[in-house]
Amino acid sequence: MERGTFFHSVTLDREKCHGCINCVKRCPTEAIRVRNGKAQIITERCIDCGECIRVCPHHAKQATFDSFSAIDRFPYKVALPAPALYGQFNNLDDVDPVIGALELMGFDEVFEVARAAELVSDATRRYMAGFQVRRPVISSACPAVLRLIRVRFPELLDNILPMHAPIEVAARLAKREAAAKTGLPPEQIGAFFISPCPAKVTAVKMPLGTEKSSVDGVLAIREVYPRLISLMKDVPVSAGELSGAGRMGIGWGSSGGEAAAALRERYLAADGIENVIRVLEDLEDEKFYDLDFVELNACSGGCVGGVLNVENPYVARAKLKRIRKYRPVSCNRLPDDDLSPYQWDLAVQYEPVLELDANLKAAMEKMRQMHEIEERLYGMDCGSCGAPSCKALAEDVVRGFAEENACIFKLRDEMRAMADGLTRLARALPRASNSEDSRENSEKEKSR
Repeated sequence: MERGTFFHSVTLDREKCHGCINCVKRCPTEAIRVRNGKAQIITERCIDCGECIRVCPHHAKQATFDSFSAIDRFPYKVALPAPALYGQFNNLDDVDPVIGALELMGFDEVFEVARAAELVSDATRRYMAGFQVRRPVISSACPAVLRLIRVRFPELLDNILPMHAPIEVAARLAKREAAAKTGLPPEQIGAFFISPCPAKVTAVKMPLGTEKSSVDGVLAIREVYPRLISLMKDVPVSAGELSGAGRMGIGWGSSGGEAAAALRERYLAADGIENVIRVLEDLEDEKFYDLDFVELNACSGGCVGGVLNVENPYVARAKLKRIRKYRPVSCNRLPDDDLSPYQWDLAVQYEPVLELDANLKAAMEKMRQMHEIEERLYGMDCGSCGAPSCKALAEDVVRGFAEENACIFKLRDEMRAMADGLTRLARALPRASNSEDSRENSEKEKSR
């Protein structure tokens, strides 16, 4: 996709929007404003983390994804279930019933993303051992975090692990295996990811690190879940095991799983977008000096906390832990030392959407104007103006998107000053004389 064009899986239903500021205050890139009583999403700033979907009490923010009928476009269909899917079911000791139910749903084959996750973990270990890399290495698996760094923390781009996410690796391997087995060309094989969050929808439609994703569609876990529940009881007892992933791969579904699979003792794992931002700020300030690997997940609890799931993230995390208990440590390793199939095809570039102006001199002048406006505001950061903070309002004024009196405190003072001025003016006017009053009264009497 060309630079400057944007696809977003997070959308706004203006009819449902009440103009509250819940989403405005929680957006990590200040991509939302309330104008004329309705929220507006600044498309170039949005990273599709889904936080606004999570906090909107009126369900005005929605996630877009493919309908199940999209799989009918392909003669051969492969399901790519996220590890987080397994944590949505009660009393599950084995993932085979889920895999079997996916096949009963209409998929010809299931390729677990957990399998690809183990391969990516192996590639990460070899990459960190064999290359001179800038430490700490930051995981690139969470697309919302990757986009956050791209627009807000460009100095950390060199720290990002240049590896494809497991969903991309899974799609490529699944198509290769299916083509070898069926003889079909890859374009007739559809790979569909079953996603826990909208950021992964955006990662497929507008990928980073590659020109075009091998994933052909993204289904939401919450849409697939009811179908699976009804079919799991019909899955026959198989003589062989259906799952091909171990503890490491399934562990990617919750926070800390990827970092643990990297087999590094000096690692940090953080989840929840606010915690992620604090870690990135500290990394930017070089406060961490003894870390090898950093795993960051925008959703609380990791992928199990995505807004397209159905289960409470912490309950789902406990369920994944139970499933992992009965699995081997790992079932997948790289066949050789060639890491090229797993590394990015394209470098991820800084997207300067937060810059005030492309011209440095003009940007500095706008920054000066911003500081002057911010000094005249009240520092309340109340959000009543429709912007998340006084600083954001000052920026909007400089950019020409808002007026300074959008601040209700500023407007109140202006109205009060106007009222005081009218009062002083009324007091300064000369009162009418008694003769004039009598003349006016007599004229009124005559007119009656």
